[in-house]
Amino acid sequence: MAHNSTEKASTHDETCVLADGAALRYHVEGPSGAPMLVLSNSLGTNIAMWDAQMPALAQRFRVLRYDSRGHGASTNAAGPYAIAQLARDVLALLDHLHVPRAHFCGLSMGGMVGMWLGAHAEERIDRLVLSNTAPRIGSAESWNARIDAVRKGGIEAIADGVVAGWFTPAFRERAPRTIRQMRYMLIANPAEGYVAACAAVRDMNHWDALPDIDRPTLIISGAHDVATPPADGRRMAQEIPGAKYVELEAAHISNVEQAERFTAEVVDFLTA
Repeated sequence: MAHNSTEKASTHDETCVLADGAALRYHVEGPSGAPMLVLSNSLGTNIAMWDAQMPALAQRFRVLRYDSRGHGASTNAAGPYAIAQLARDVLALLDHLHVPRAHFCGLSMGGMVGMWLGAHAEERIDRLVLSNTAPRIGSAESWNARIDAVRKGGIEAIADGVVAGWFTPAFRERAPRTIRQMRYMLIANPAEGYVAACAAVRDMNHWDALPDIDRPTLIISGAHDVATPPADGRRMAQEIPGAKYVELEAAHISNVEQAERFTAEVVDFLTA
């Protein structure tokens, strides 16, 4: 594991870099001269959640995927976390890679990170994709109940309910292998890191900051998303000047459930 921002520990281009107390796993793919695109994962997932997008995205962009702090192979740093802290992790990765500006696409928690970057670090962002997200997600009571459940029984205790919310019943029926893979991705996370990230989502309320985002922005909602319903996405599109809104026939993890359409919308927006 790396011990400072100049050391690397990996094979090929998958690396860990220390950022504000956490060693972050990241992976860079795509033409070296192409525009950089950062993909930021949802709560409870890792870089593999973007696998379906990579064949198309890596043809046009230099794609940076990373495991959010406390997720996947990134360090389980002490929590609770804050969205601003997770956003600074992105800036640290961009600095480490000597990238002054990048496109950014985040889903759910990753979209919250994108909102913070768009409002507070706009000079580092070209175009912004905010998918299946909202400036405030759920209630403090619901997040505290989830945190308590994980502390008592591990992520396994909440896994079935979480995955049920990620996808529509029809998709769960027709894609059982994908559902198994996503469930495994969820429970493979360290419980402490998951809890710390739950606190970051619980504590964010960014509605007032949306008008400060002046980067070209695409909002993607899932028509059947209970966690971040389309009403939130439409309101975000009204609050962010000039934002474009797209709604997919999906629940919460729309880039997996509607992979082809999601990818096409992102590519069209980023290359417009």
